[in-house]
Amino acid sequence: MEKISIKRELFRFTTIGSVDNGKSTLIGRLLYDSKAIYADQYNELENLKDKWQMQEINLAHLTDGLKKEREEGITIDVAYRYFSTPKRKFIIADSPGHLEYTKNMVTGSSNANAALILIDVQKGLDEQTKRHTIISSLLRIPHIIVCINKMDKVNYDKEYFEEVKQQYIDFSSKLRFSDVRFIPVSALKGDNIVKKSANMPWYEGSTLMYNLENMYFSSDKDLVNCRFPVQTVIENNDIKYIGGTIVGGVFKTGDEAVILPLNKIATIKKIILYNKEIKEAFVSMSVLMQLDVDYKIERGDMIARPNNKPQISNRIDAMICWFDENSDLDTFKDYFIMINNKTVNIKIEKVLYKLNIDTLHRITNFHNIKSNDIARIVIKAEENIFYDSYSKNRETGSFILIDKQSNNTVAAGMIR
Repeated sequence: MEKISIKRELFRFTTIGSVDNGKSTLIGRLLYDSKAIYADQYNELENLKDKWQMQEINLAHLTDGLKKEREEGITIDVAYRYFSTPKRKFIIADSPGHLEYTKNMVTGSSNANAALILIDVQKGLDEQTKRHTIISSLLRIPHIIVCINKMDKVNYDKEYFEEVKQQYIDFSSKLRFSDVRFIPVSALKGDNIVKKSANMPWYEGSTLMYNLENMYFSSDKDLVNCRFPVQTVIENNDIKYIGGTIVGGVFKTGDEAVILPLNKIATIKKIILYNKEIKEAFVSMSVLMQLDVDYKIERGDMIARPNNKPQISNRIDAMICWFDENSDLDTFKDYFIMINNKTVNIKIEKVLYKLNIDTLHRITNFHNIKSNDIARIVIKAEENIFYDSYSKNRETGSFILIDKQSNNTVAAGMIR
């Protein structure tokens, strides 16, 4: 048996697309063919097949985990699945395709390394797929895999694939994508999911699984701008350690660092990972740092480089997706912003426009901003906030808004 490395990379991807394009079936096929399900899961599928008198196992039920969505035959929330291969560990977010669940898609896709966009080869590029593609662009998802599904329904004809592929290329050329790949698949039959399809010898590319296992994504991380938002401060035997997760750059012992908002300079004396001292730490590593000077540091502060600081301001220009179904955006109301481990009282100073997700047109004459709407706003905070643009760093450039009265998360935002 092949030995599985314990140092496999974690790769996050989301599946998105229109209703009934086969997202859940594709993920079920991926799990099933890669032998990433347990015997009891397979037995449950068999039981469901008998219960509903189906001719074959419905692989979509591996991801449609909520009882209500199973009974209605749709995906209404983000269903997460975890699996691994000898090369990588994976987290899958199967996002809903309905317009009214745009917010769920934003949640499921916000930290994805790649997006799998499914298109029904018989339907072609529809409005929902255009909307999801635009949101993927807004979220700056680095890699897009377009799976043109249900090829078995058109007898695996290359011309159908090429026609839909060209539709997508023409549309997405207006958006900011650097890596778009196309794969003809049949999620139901398993063509080009894990194994190469014998039904499409004209397709010379790789399978979906090969792309997921071998896609290079390390360069997607911000390895230049050093950012360490302080999560906690621990004192042990009169030694102060600063804890958190590095979200940008590389920190080394002996480096000079600036502590914000104090704007004080210190030298990194030690970096601790899993109770062991290390010489350097980089993006995604959760570490403790000891500085050579004992400044008063607290949660929500940030450590950066003296010559490369984040932006510092009490006003933020951002795109938001409004989540709250019970209340619309209110410019007279106080909210909390949570960003980089810091919570600050804010007001939404103005709404510049609402985005038509289907056309990318800016709507300046609108009545309100309600659940699932995407809008550009200006936020005024009671104190300065440290941040980068979302295009520069997806971690330091993102935030959530919280209703102070209900304590509900009402929006997620991306700083321009």
